Amino acid sequence: MKHNKSTITCLIIFAILILVHGFEAIVLRMDETIVGENFINKVFGIIVIFVVLRLIKKTPADIGFAGKGIPKSVILALLLAIASFAVSYSAEFIILKCQGESPSLGIFTSGFSLTGSAEIHTEAGFILMCIFFNIINVVMEEGTFRGLFYNIVSDDHSKRFAMFFQALLFGVWHIVTPIHNLIDGDINIGTFIVLGIGYIILAGMMGIKWCLIYRMTGSLYAGMADHFFNNCIATNLLHVTTASGIDDMMIVRVLIAQVISFVVVVIIWKRRINDKKQF
Repeated sequence: MKHNKSTITCLIIFAILILVHGFEAIVLRMDETIVGENFINKVFGIIVIFVVLRLIKKTPADIGFAGKGIPKSVILALLLAIASFAVSYSAEFIILKCQGESPSLGIFTSGFSLTGSAEIHTEAGFILMCIFFNIINVVMEEGTFRGLFYNIVSDDHSKRFAMFFQALLFGVWHIVTPIHNLIDGDINIGTFIVLGIGYIILAGMMGIKWCLIYRMTGSLYAGMADHFFNNCIATNLLHVTTASGIDDMMIVRVLIAQVISFVVVVIIWKRRINDKKQF
């Protein structure tokens, strides 16, 4: 039982966080207001991180909020994100052209949904607000899953177990979106099951990738940069529009980019491990 104390602790913290997340997304629906983002659960999560750190007598630097080497790690992560999404956007354009569409890029904000986009805003204020809230989002999610959960669990479990544990929780964290769509009647129960499983797998894979980046750099900032590009740029700002709609292939775009970047990170990770074994 003592050996499982860290996992139980993280599960309790996670349960509190996802309840707040679900309440805001499904009941308060802040993303449907002029704010356009569910940010309360993210601010709450950041507060929880620092409260827990104080209780377990750790500092932010202990879980990856370190100041060393930030520019280099952030630049490398952004280059990886840009290259991966350049390929996925290109693939999306090619597929749409083969379907007889005339796709184009548009920069604007819109609420993300598995079933399509909401209102469109091109004003600078909305774009800046989108950037700001996405920064809060990546600080909270990377700080919680790769920072707090990974480090707490790795104290009495293997680093491998801790990595997969936080990735699983990160996947489950994203089940709130399809639940929201199910409640609204946008999808049926069958679609919900398929999307829910797919979302857990995709988000879990991203969680593993960002954890490997964290382990290689010792910092959360590289993962934050890649995470931010995925959420803010590729999902919320840089859209593909056609005569029939907006971002009809967003999931495909994100999937292609994330698989590419995941493979790249895993290859780099394995090479580093092999290099260490040789010395």
